[in-house]
Amino acid sequence: MSAKRTDKIRSFLADGEGVIISGFPNIFYYSGFTSEDAFLVITKDRQILATDFRYIVQAKKESPDFEIYDVAKGVDKLFSGIREDVFGFEENVMTVSEFAKFQHYTKKLVPMSQKLSMPRRLKDSYEIEKIAKAEELAKEALSHTLSSIKVGVSEREVAREIEFYMLKNGAKKTSFETIVASGVRSCMPHGVASDKIIEAGDFVTIDFGCVLDGYCSDMTRTFVVSKATDRQREIYETVLNAQLTAISAIEVGKSCAEIDKAARDIIEKAGYGKNFGHSLGHSVGIEIHESPDFSPKSADKLESGNVITVEPGIYIDGFGGVRIEDVVVIGEKTQNLTNFTKELMII
Repeated sequence: MSAKRTDKIRSFLADGEGVIISGFPNIFYYSGFTSEDAFLVITKDRQILATDFRYIVQAKKESPDFEIYDVAKGVDKLFSGIREDVFGFEENVMTVSEFAKFQHYTKKLVPMSQKLSMPRRLKDSYEIEKIAKAEELAKEALSHTLSSIKVGVSEREVAREIEFYMLKNGAKKTSFETIVASGVRSCMPHGVASDKIIEAGDFVTIDFGCVLDGYCSDMTRTFVVSKATDRQREIYETVLNAQLTAISAIEVGKSCAEIDKAARDIIEKAGYGKNFGHSLGHSVGIEIHESPDFSPKSADKLESGNVITVEPGIYIDGFGGVRIEDVVVIGEKTQNLTNFTKELMII
């Protein structure tokens, strides 16, 4: 895996160039190493994983295609055996102190974050399988937790039930801080779980995911507790219609902005345009937010291998809100990895 992926880097390296990778997502992507305490040095003919004594055995096991270098020997010694003078680096990750250190060992550092992350936009079958398994675990967690969502229970209790299930069943951690927003709090797109008690008639929006085998899942569902009003049903159906319309519009080669517009037009026509203030979706992979994304300003076009969320919403201050989110794979046919019921559930 790592050898094939590092070839993607070598394809854009000029003679005399190498790269230094210090951010965990790209360390993991290119080497398979699962610790953040490392950096990679990749040239046309070498690939080195530098870490410390605590992780040497782990590095040898997880990254067999890499030379493993113990940083206790000195970074200067590592670079003394490398003939390249120019090194690309992740300017959106590397700290000022790290930059100063590496600058001492090389003649020139050139920003290359975009080039280094670009291959991650297109997921291969291995990655799609990992994301699908993470999404499956999240679905199981939500199914398990449904009976816990009831009057008198706090948002935080619901979040912990979901999180515990995922962690107990193999997840390394959550993809992000779990969102459970009920009642008027559901108007907050990122209303992380609080001590608010769920009441009859509340919208309950749950947005969550887990990291399994290095890859993230993400899904959102909105429920109503006890009984739904006509207005709640209308808002929910508008969001669902927007989501289904956007998913049906997805095709390889279409612009991401066009897909965003397909959903946004539905919501605007229903009179809720000002209540949908975020982008339609974002790519998911090693990180929970990757590129490309569905947004009005996106200049990207969809490619086979993109894995991206579709998550329109309507949020009304003082009333509540609805969001419905699935993770889809772009290809000849759009593959929905979430496949959890989207009918309005009264619980």
